[in-house]
Amino acid sequence: MSHLDPDDTTPLLRDDASSDDSQDEDYRGRWRSIRVMYFTMFLSSVGFTIVITSLWPYLQKIDSSADASFLGWMVAAYSLGQMVASPLFGLWSNHRPRREPLVCSIFINLAANIYYAYACLPKTNNKYHMLMSRAFVGFGAGNVAVVRSYVAGATSLNERTGAMANMSACQALGFILGPALQACLSFIGENGVMVKFLDLQLNMYTTPALLAAVFGLINILLVLLVLKEHCVNEDGKHIRSINYISEDTVDILDESVEAIDQVAVVTSNVLFFIVMFIFAVFETIATPLSMDMFAWTRKEAVLYNGIIMVGIGFQSILVFLLVKAAATRFGDRPVLLAGFGIIFCGFIILLPWGNHFPKIQWADLKNNSLVSQMSEGNGTVEPTGCPYEQTWCQTTPAIYLAQYISSDFLIGVGYPACNVMSYTLYSKILGPKPQGVYMGWLTASGSGARTLGPIFVSHVYTLLGPRWAFGLICGMVVLGVILLLSAYHRLIAFSVRHGRIVE
Repeated sequence: MSHLDPDDTTPLLRDDASSDDSQDEDYRGRWRSIRVMYFTMFLSSVGFTIVITSLWPYLQKIDSSADASFLGWMVAAYSLGQMVASPLFGLWSNHRPRREPLVCSIFINLAANIYYAYACLPKTNNKYHMLMSRAFVGFGAGNVAVVRSYVAGATSLNERTGAMANMSACQALGFILGPALQACLSFIGENGVMVKFLDLQLNMYTTPALLAAVFGLINILLVLLVLKEHCVNEDGKHIRSINYISEDTVDILDESVEAIDQVAVVTSNVLFFIVMFIFAVFETIATPLSMDMFAWTRKEAVLYNGIIMVGIGFQSILVFLLVKAAATRFGDRPVLLAGFGIIFCGFIILLPWGNHFPKIQWADLKNNSLVSQMSEGNGTVEPTGCPYEQTWCQTTPAIYLAQYISSDFLIGVGYPACNVMSYTLYSKILGPKPQGVYMGWLTASGSGARTLGPIFVSHVYTLLGPRWAFGLICGMVVLGVILLLSAYHRLIAFSVRHGRIVE
């Protein structure tokens, strides 16, 4: 029963198994394939974060008609595409080899990143080309459902939390590398170089997207050459392919379908929606908030927020190092609850206070007498500060840099804990059945949150300011905690619920 040892303390990225299993070829092949899934998650994360800090400056540069509200739609387009694709790829993976949906989705992602790099070429409607490219990048990212269902089916119950933490750590590494690469590539500048035979402008905005396309090509090769189908039961014993239902197992699977606690499934989806909604708000508003509050230029915002995100990413890895140990000692649900509490503190800190107001950007009032006091000089200087069109800028206190960084720190602790515990609990609740479709719905709920979150925050922030935006988020966190506590006794593993294992 070593697979069910509650005192297992496997380090991050080490394979959970007894010494008897360590020499088994099926075991080694299984973990090789799982590591390909880790790498797929890593590259998916890099492909998203490598452009996130430059999205707003790039949008402003190629289409002056775009405002902060359109940025919300831009970020949401990625998640909307992922929300549509996730159940489809999940269903596909339940009935066909995993290579098929994975290769297809990664190729779509690759092509969409190239489209993004060329979005500056058309003479009109550039913002809509950017919007479409981000939607297709998100559609390709629907393979996250396939990755999670594969790892859930290829690990025993005892291995599950560690494997999910490993996968989240790889996602965090991608979260670090993406902004770090963007920050490094910012030194290319906004003009960059023109590759005439490709009619392509290589600059600080387009180069990251092209690099993401190269990563996609590497990912396709790994999936084709290394990935094999594997599945184990909750005790760690090999059974048929993860998406294969034999006559011997169909009765068991039919029973497990009937026995799944649907209330727990719905609750888990709602909690995951809240977690992803909160983080979508955070990642969307970071660049415009810092430009408004600290009067950073576009280039400074890309560089400084890239550095901050790298710091959050390293911090997230430390959180993942602690998550498995904490879950083993205290349980999955208490760790999830603690994560919500830390996120709440992060947004409370971010609320504006004091008597210091942000610098106002009077860019369009060329003949106003205030220009002599507020402008930085001639019209060639990029205007900085809080746009005067946002009327709250003149009445809402500025957010201090120390507040911003402290909030980043706390959210960078709470979010990864909530994220990994949400889908670890979910995979345990589902029990011994192909999880492609269910994981597709979980990913779709997260994508729905990442669709609505940016739209919500961009409109509320633009019209009412950070006090309303972050206050409403605090209210949502409280609702999440209430829901978690009300369904606390039902969020347990399938085997625990049916008395096979004592929690």
